[in-house]
Amino acid sequence: MRIGMLGCGTVGSGVVTILARSGDDIAARAGVRLEIVRVAVRDLARDRGLPLSADVFTDRPEDVVAADDVDLVIEVMGGRGRAGDLVRSALANRKPVVTANKQLIAHEGPELRALAAEAGVDLMYEAAVAGAIPIIRPLKESLAGDRIRRVIGILNGTTNYILTRMTEEGASYDDVLAEAQELGYAEKPDPSADTGGHDAAAKTAILASLAFDSAVTDPDVFREGIERVTATDIAVARRLGYVVKLVGIASEVDGAVAVRVHPTFLPETHPLASVRLAFNAVYVEADGAGELMFYGPGAGSEPTGSAVLGDVVDVVRNLLQTVRGPLESTHRAATVRPMEDLTTQYYVLLDVEDRSGVLAAVAATFGQHDVSIAQVWQEGVGDHAQLVLITHRARESNLRSTVEALAATGGVRSVANVLRVESEGRS
Repeated sequence: MRIGMLGCGTVGSGVVTILARSGDDIAARAGVRLEIVRVAVRDLARDRGLPLSADVFTDRPEDVVAADDVDLVIEVMGGRGRAGDLVRSALANRKPVVTANKQLIAHEGPELRALAAEAGVDLMYEAAVAGAIPIIRPLKESLAGDRIRRVIGILNGTTNYILTRMTEEGASYDDVLAEAQELGYAEKPDPSADTGGHDAAAKTAILASLAFDSAVTDPDVFREGIERVTATDIAVARRLGYVVKLVGIASEVDGAVAVRVHPTFLPETHPLASVRLAFNAVYVEADGAGELMFYGPGAGSEPTGSAVLGDVVDVVRNLLQTVRGPLESTHRAATVRPMEDLTTQYYVLLDVEDRSGVLAAVAATFGQHDVSIAQVWQEGVGDHAQLVLITHRARESNLRSTVEALAATGGVRSVANVLRVESEGRS
């Protein structure tokens, strides 16, 4: 079975390396030997140190998807514009596509799935979410007979690395970010795709689409990054029995889908709380299966390449049987519940004047907006005085109104931070 590959960077190199090392075993599983016959790259002069002959490489990706000697296409070039056009072209030529492109699937997945169905070929993207962790196939196939209620995941290794270091060593965000950039975990000079939650939001959109049979796309996801998380927030969380994690949460609320990514106070007893450094994990709650945990490396050359080749083997088996894989259902309307309508608990940190009457004024502001305070205490004195508040469950819109009003409350210098708290009875 002849493979054309678009891109040969980190993930593409992993695909080539694994296939060269384990080609015999993969052929036995697939039922036929796999051969990479064309690879589209930007720079033909670059030595990639891979076991491929020079004549395999081309700088014309359109030739790869149109070639008669290509049976299936692997897209690992990333991005949306050019990559999307090439994937559409491959599907129009009735060539199955395996992709690791989360941004493409998160934004254009519904259109591409429809094109694949029309062409009668497979479009697979296990590697687009959480690297080597098998989560797409379980949601699409293993749990097809169940009703999923909620999916919550640590889906970005960079942010999890930063928050782990801040938690375990008391380091500041800026210091750990600089280290992560030196180690290659975070991009230079702009790490915001990771730290701003964009990467995790794209993956959460994909998981929500599969879990709830809906055409959820990236713009539907509420998103906040970790840039404002401080050592104080981390310390308060630990004191209360929580850890701070950037999580993607997709749930079904009153027949609609709620999809969000933000830093969260996660109970230390939650299975995701123990996920450290650059690892990823996805936690699924279903009616029949109960609670399931999927854990492993969420990125990297060979881990992600392994996920790509798993999809390739499935596609090849289907081609040999002249069938296509399971159709993805989007039978439910993609009604997305606004973030303002959701309810949760909140952690609020206020910089305040250290004088009598301030706490009473703050409590009154919370009460005026129907937000009940569960815990409150003061940290520091004088110019360093801060109030720490944990609310009972409240509506997001009410909390936002409270925060706006606090800015004008006597004795409150500023609202230093607001983070959501994962709790029972959540939505």
